[in-house]
Amino acid sequence: VQLQASGGGLVQPGGSLRLSCVASGRSFSAYAVAWFRQAPGKEREFVLNIDSNGVSTRYLDSVKGRLTISRDNAKNTVYLHMNSLKPEDTAVYYCAADPNYSRTRANEYAYWGKGTLVTVSS
Repeated sequence: VQLQASGGGLVQPGGSLRLSCVASGRSFSAYAVAWFRQAPGKEREFVLNIDSNGVSTRYLDSVKGRLTISRDNAKNTVYLHMNSLKPEDTAVYYCAADPNYSRTRANEYAYWGKGTLVTVSS
């Protein structure tokens, strides 16, 4: 499966963005999808993911209540809805896919999209 992330940009603290991850190739609906992020000088970290059916989600504690994930399998797309953004959310955001929803480590994911940069600054 091939993934393409988009939607990043510059936003002020407290603002909102929506990132999209569009998939092509093998059956997208069979894959769980995760968003990871990597800030300058830091390791890539798991942010949140959603199972193949869009029923179950898992979140990093620091983003609960501010970032949410959804998917539209008819459009082969997963969304990352970002609200109440903080400067510490600044990072390159990547989407990744794997059949196993329980995976949260970057090295467990075989399929990756190119990242999209989110900058939160006034």
